[in-house]
Amino acid sequence: MSNLFGDEHVRRYIETDGEEGYTWREGAPILLLTVTGRKSGKEYTTPLIFGEDGGSYVLVASQGGTPEHPDWYLNLEADPEVGVQVKADRFRARARTAEGEERERLWRSMNEIWPHYDEYQTKTARQIPVVVLDRL
Repeated sequence: MSNLFGDEHVRRYIETDGEEGYTWREGAPILLLTVTGRKSGKEYTTPLIFGEDGGSYVLVASQGGTPEHPDWYLNLEADPEVGVQVKADRFRARARTAEGEERERLWRSMNEIWPHYDEYQTKTARQIPVVVLDRL
């Protein structure tokens, strides 16, 4: 299990193809998401807890329940084509925000992986987005 965080987490994950950094706190699985900055045009990589749903990957844009969406989410809204790394598997994907029944179903499944999401939702007035990554 890893307590890696931020840039160090990304570096160790890439260097070891996820041998270090894939399994995080409380056993949560981690992927790396690379988005293009909506203002800078630079690439940014973030380690995120994920789930799987029918061949797609699922993320929650919680940022611990802060009032604002995380930057990575705002960036993928602006440019939904993203890079993904799951262990040694690196690929491009298209991101979309789940809505309605799909969102509710995925929210429940993500809470099974990381039970803190429900708690995060109580801290903020915004609806925390659930993101689906479909491999290109």
